[in-house]
Amino acid sequence: MGSLARSLRLSVRCARSPAGTPAGPEPLHRASKHLSAGASSGTAGGLKSIDELPGPSLPTTLYWLFLRGYADKSHLLQGLQRSLYGPIWRSRFGPFDIVNVASPELIAQVIRQEGRYPTRAELPHWKEYRELRGQAYGLHVDTGPEWYRIRSALNPKMLKLREVSAYAPLIQQVVGDLLKRVELLRGGSRDGATVPNVAAELHKFGFEGISSILFETRLGCLREEIPPETQRFINAVNAMMTLSETVLLFPRWSRGLLPLWGRFVRAWDDLYDVARTLIDRRISDLEAQEGRGQPAEGAYLAHLLSSQRLSRAEVYVTVTELLLGAVDTTSNTLSWALYRLARHRGVQDRLHREVSSVCPHRREPGAADLSRMPYLKAVIKETLRIYPVVPGNGRFVAEAEVVVGNYRFPKKTQFHLCHYATCHDEEQFEGAELFAPERWLRPGAGGAACGERTSPRHHPYSFIPFGVGVRACVGKRLAEMEMFLALSRLIQHYDVRPEPADPLVEPKTRTLLIPAKPINLRFLPRA
Repeated sequence: MGSLARSLRLSVRCARSPAGTPAGPEPLHRASKHLSAGASSGTAGGLKSIDELPGPSLPTTLYWLFLRGYADKSHLLQGLQRSLYGPIWRSRFGPFDIVNVASPELIAQVIRQEGRYPTRAELPHWKEYRELRGQAYGLHVDTGPEWYRIRSALNPKMLKLREVSAYAPLIQQVVGDLLKRVELLRGGSRDGATVPNVAAELHKFGFEGISSILFETRLGCLREEIPPETQRFINAVNAMMTLSETVLLFPRWSRGLLPLWGRFVRAWDDLYDVARTLIDRRISDLEAQEGRGQPAEGAYLAHLLSSQRLSRAEVYVTVTELLLGAVDTTSNTLSWALYRLARHRGVQDRLHREVSSVCPHRREPGAADLSRMPYLKAVIKETLRIYPVVPGNGRFVAEAEVVVGNYRFPKKTQFHLCHYATCHDEEQFEGAELFAPERWLRPGAGGAACGERTSPRHHPYSFIPFGVGVRACVGKRLAEMEMFLALSRLIQHYDVRPEPADPLVEPKTRTLLIPAKPINLRFLPRA
């Protein structure tokens, strides 16, 4: 389920250093090719059981987490454990019993066997909260046909590029406010250029952008003075995301003994209350428009309500969950992209040339212009490869037994797909630690320059930042458009540079992969 952080160099050193591992299970040689090749060819009698999987003992896990400092660096732990146990291993800690899969071939096998109604992971604490408050389950708690019904109602206006392109003018308004915010912050800094804690500002941008579409309301996240109700909403999102993983570690009988559960419930109460207020207010506006004989026009919320495929209670919960998934995807990826562009002058210069050639004289890029910016898309892809938003994804295979590698697994096995490890695998990505957007360009398709060397094609399941199949991220297209429009306009207006000391910022895991300390960047106006 979770994944942890620091720099990849540390990951590789730890993974290759026998002195860096405690006494415990004997390391196994990496055997990803052998395991992946034998998945479907083995006979029933030749398959091993889950109990025969290698993996760390509880003392070894505790040693890594608390004595070696991996408690907030589980993404690096993926590489260390893969080097010790091979591409598939078992982890047991507290209530979790997880099968980790860290090769693209094995990840593909899990996904192809997950059935018609796949489940990412059980969220018993979310379900418990919904039942406590008598709310609808929603997209992340419902399973089976009910989940599929909700997902089918959400897809049409989110997954078709033509439909999502209609949101571009709304996003451009928010990007314009982001540029004003950057100008305000840099102008007020000591050197007249530095924007402190860029990730925090981009979090506000992500919140404002997705809210303008989901709630059809501008919340004022990018104002100098954020409205109290909006700040309450932002605080609730941050609190819930911080507490969600921790609450899972404690049994239900501890609810009355520890403050964590009460804080988790209060965060969800605030989230739901603000979201319901915004939705009800928008419904009143739409009804008033209809009462005046005007067409009830809107963006995504108006579509959901008019389709009548979800109940009002389901709309409250589902729209809130969509917001939770979208904000950090956009803000984290943009933060890391700007951090890397500031440190790689050649990449930033090339991106600026591309944007300027497609949209000269700082013309605002439109949705149609993005199709002519392959390097922009390559920069975002490379950022997502090095810093996947979620270092690992869960798959709870509940419907049938599955065979992965040379192992047969019973129903209700929880798999952890180790995306961070596969994205940083030298077998898949040559020079995996290098920030090299050109690896994503296709020769002859207008992307790669004449004579430019691009990386060999990687396995399709080595890089799936938004998931794949029916359980893929419903907001993928929208998140990409937000990132493309925001990054292109920032690079149009500013030469982004690091602080003079150029401090290294490493990632850490808090469910998502986030900066371990503030990213401070200098934004110098372009001539």
